[in-house]
Amino acid sequence: MENRVLVIAEAGVNHNGDVELAKQLIDVAANAKADIVKFQSFRTCQLTTKSAPKARYQKETIDSQESQYDMLRQLEFGKDIYKELIEYCAFQEIEFLSTGFDIDSVTMLADLRQSRFKIPSGEITNLPLLRHVGHYGKPTILSTGMSDMREVANAVEILEQSGTPKHSITVLHCTTEYPAPIDEVNLRAMQTIAKNLVVAVGYSDHTLGIEVPAAAVALGAVVIEKHFTLSRNMTGPDHQASLEPDELKEMVSVIRNIERALGDGIKRPTPSELRNKGVGRKSIVAARSIISGEVLTTDNITVKRPGLGVSPMFWDRLVGSTATRNYDLDEFIDPPELKN
Repeated sequence: MENRVLVIAEAGVNHNGDVELAKQLIDVAANAKADIVKFQSFRTCQLTTKSAPKARYQKETIDSQESQYDMLRQLEFGKDIYKELIEYCAFQEIEFLSTGFDIDSVTMLADLRQSRFKIPSGEITNLPLLRHVGHYGKPTILSTGMSDMREVANAVEILEQSGTPKHSITVLHCTTEYPAPIDEVNLRAMQTIAKNLVVAVGYSDHTLGIEVPAAAVALGAVVIEKHFTLSRNMTGPDHQASLEPDELKEMVSVIRNIERALGDGIKRPTPSELRNKGVGRKSIVAARSIISGEVLTTDNITVKRPGLGVSPMFWDRLVGSTATRNYDLDEFIDPPELKN
C-alpha cells in the first residue's frame, strides 16, 4: 500500500534474557500484523558504568538496590542468539530489527545484514555512534526523546555528513518516560520536526493505551513504534508500560484503518457517494401546475429532492424564462427551458 505506515512492535528487553520468550514475542508481533519486531542490542560493559543508577521507573518495577549494570547484564543477548531470532523472524514473515546502543553492537547488526538501523533517544548526542551508523548509508530511524530541536538537527546533519542521505532518515518524536504522561506527549512537536528539517517523521510511544499513536498517524507519522509484552504482570523494566498482545493487535488494526481513511487528499465524490448523490441533492421542480407559455417565477418553481433534474445552481437562469410545455406539481423542469 502506498504511504503505508511502518508499524514497529518494540519487544525491546521484554524477553527477560530468555530466547524462547523472545520467540514468543515474535509470534505475537507477527500475529498482530506489525511490519517489524524490534529488540535492543548492547554490550553492557560498553553501555554503562558499574555504578550507574537505574531510572526511577526501573527502580519501581524491579529491585531498587540492583545497579543498572547488573540489570542489563541479565538482558544481554549475543550474536548467535540474534542469528537464531533473525531466522525465526524470517519463518514468521516479519522483519527483524534491533537497536544498537554501542558501536560494536551496531557492527554486529550490520554483519547480520540488518536492512535498517534504529538509533535510540539516549544516543542522539553520541557523536561516534551517529557517525558509525551514518557511514553505512542504510535507512535509519532516529528517536529524539529528551532532546531539543538543535540536538535533533545536529544528529540528522551528522548522519548525512557520514553517508546516510536525508531521504533515508526518519525522525521519531518521543517522550522518554515509562509510562509517558499524556500532557507531556506534545505530538505537534513531530510536525515541527518535519517542517524545520524537511524530513520524514514518526512517533515512538510510551503512553498507556493506543489513542496517541493513532493520533500521530492522523498528524502525518510514517512510522509508529510501541512497546509490547506478553503480560504487564511480568517482572522487568519495561513490561508495565507495554501493550499486551490483544492491545497490540488492536493498535495495528486502528492504524491501518486510519491510513485508509486519510486517503490521497483529493476532494472528489467517492464511488459510494455517487450512488447517493441523486437521493441527497435537489432539483428544480414545479411548485404547482404550470401552463405552457407561462413565465417561470419564484412562485411557480421550487427546489426538492431527488437531484435527478436541473441543478438549483441554474435557478437564476430559469427564473424569468418561459415554460415550453405544461408541468404538473413536483415535475422536473426540463433543461431546454434554460435556453429561453
